[in-house]
Amino acid sequence: MGLRELKKQQTRALLSDTAMGLFADRGFEQVTVAEVARAAGVSTNTVFNYFPTKEDLFFDRQDEVVAHLAEVVRGRPTGGSAVAAVRADLLAALAGGEPTVGLHPAMATFWRIVADSPALRARLLELGERAEAALATALAEESGAGPDDPLPRVLAGAIAGAHQAVLAEIRRGMVAGEPVETVRRRVEAAVERAFGLLASGLDGYPAGR
Repeated sequence: MGLRELKKQQTRALLSDTAMGLFADRGFEQVTVAEVARAAGVSTNTVFNYFPTKEDLFFDRQDEVVAHLAEVVRGRPTGGSAVAAVRADLLAALAGGEPTVGLHPAMATFWRIVADSPALRARLLELGERAEAALATALAEESGAGPDDPLPRVLAGAIAGAHQAVLAEIRRGMVAGEPVETVRRRVEAAVERAFGLLASGLDGYPAGR
């Protein structure tokens, strides 16, 4: 990585961390981008160069989250189903403490900020829709479905919906102050059961490559 790219990453992290501190103290709606810029020691234009909207500043890993399920399906083992790949990935994330699943006590503050902000709740729904659409595209590509075939979109709704429901259960536990291990055990059991039921009907989809 070059020095220029490293500096850009450092600036992006500075802006995100500074903003999150302000949001945690005062709430998302009460903080302006100009205030974030002042606290970080940069211009407002600099903030917008990295984050086009204030919601982007809050959900700073949104592109990674949106693309994730599609990438899991595209990268699944040869002959493996989409459901099996997503289940394995989710269980690995739960076991390994992957930050984007939110299984950490510190995430309680993050999710309380979202709960208190109509703008952030709307963005969260949008991110879920975008992730589902990306998954549908991946399923269509992997199965060879034509553009008029609704099956990839329908099945993407089932798989992404189950995945989002699991993350919502984690959020509920963290905001309620439950111990991480308690939430982990409950959610892992739910993943095994729910994705097992999905697999009973979708275990051959898409067909092995």
